[in-house]
Amino acid sequence: MAATEHTAAAQDSGPPTTVPPEAPSGRANPMPRWLPRAMVLALALIACFQLGSWAFHQLTGLLINILIAFFLALAVEPAVSRMAHHGMRRGAATGLVFLGVIVAGAGFITLLGSMLAGQIVDMVEDFPKYLDSVISWINTTFHTELSRVEIQDSLVHSDWLQKYVQNSATGVLDVSAQVLGGLFRLLTILLFSFYFAADGPRLRRALCSVLPPARQAEVLRAWEIAVDKTGGYLYSRGLMALISGIAHYILLVFLDVPYAPALAVWVGVISQFIPTIGTYLAGALPMLIAFTVDPWYALWVLIFVVVYQQFENYLLQPKLTAKTVDIHPAVAFGSVVAGTALLGAVGALIAIPAVATLQAFLGAYVKRYDVTDDPRVHGHRRRGGPPLARLRKALRGEPTGAPVDQAVSADGSGPAGAGRAGSSAGADSSGPAADGSGPATSDGDRT
Repeated sequence: MAATEHTAAAQDSGPPTTVPPEAPSGRANPMPRWLPRAMVLALALIACFQLGSWAFHQLTGLLINILIAFFLALAVEPAVSRMAHHGMRRGAATGLVFLGVIVAGAGFITLLGSMLAGQIVDMVEDFPKYLDSVISWINTTFHTELSRVEIQDSLVHSDWLQKYVQNSATGVLDVSAQVLGGLFRLLTILLFSFYFAADGPRLRRALCSVLPPARQAEVLRAWEIAVDKTGGYLYSRGLMALISGIAHYILLVFLDVPYAPALAVWVGVISQFIPTIGTYLAGALPMLIAFTVDPWYALWVLIFVVVYQQFENYLLQPKLTAKTVDIHPAVAFGSVVAGTALLGAVGALIAIPAVATLQAFLGAYVKRYDVTDDPRVHGHRRRGGPPLARLRKALRGEPTGAPVDQAVSADGSGPAGAGRAGSSAGADSSGPAADGSGPATSDGDRT
């Protein structure tokens, strides 16, 4: 009876209720342990990148100076090595070479400076005469009454002249700072190039000491190629400077322009060793000196400079560059454009020897194959005539190529040969009737 009451009470109570589990103590989603370290590492990498980028931009000028000094050391390497081979100490040989370069450059600048100063003094002294002639021509042509004294007074008391003098006075400091900066940069380049040339063997030994033997041979080979290509480039530039100087000297002597030898040397050196603007800078000085003799002479000098520059760009320079530096003229032109875009005038100056060195070094690792003796390699076509002849045939309604049947039947192959083969096959199939072993024989047998 008690069991029955207990069962009934259990049925009346319904299904048992489930108690939800207690939530764990603390945060529901804890942060992974690696996340703080990853964030710190990412921030450190970003800071290092920003610091490296800032340092690179700050040291760009120094790196460019070191690059120029390296190529200058490669240029004087043959002369220094030759002197060292004859028993002279390498440091003394390098100093002697650089002393000769500095003396030659200083003498060249002094000669041109004295010549230019003399010409400027002459132009200033003769300026009143030129002004009187211009004023007289204007009065005669336009029936005016201008005088030099009135023009000079108006110029002296003009506002724009006073402002120009003030701006020039303030700009003297900027010019002086630029001159001092250029001298310091030149000194830096000479110092680094001296160390590179004097300690060349030690530098190569230190570089090869951290490389395996196979890599050491490659580095030494690349160094030797760089020396050869840089020397060849300077040789070609020197030869073109000599040719340009002789050509302009003949013109200046013919026009009776003063200081013809110095002007010829100026044009030859500046036009070849200052890229991009060297030609225009070199031609400006002879035009100025020729203008003091006769204004028409300045025009003749300008025409000659432009014509000779085209001759040099399209005929002389590609030939000499291809022989001395051994690169294609189009590659040389493209390398100069790329170097100018990357490093400006410095990039244009060192682009050709750098590309020549890279091309010669990588050429040893490029596998080459024999070219098949195909007429298309030499620019010849196998079938058909020139495009104009084929166009005429097409307009006339004639076939533009050789007929297929005639072309293939000439050698007995192709469709015509196949046709003959088919005919002979048909003849062979009719052979039994021809020799009496075909259907006729069968009829005879049946008879």
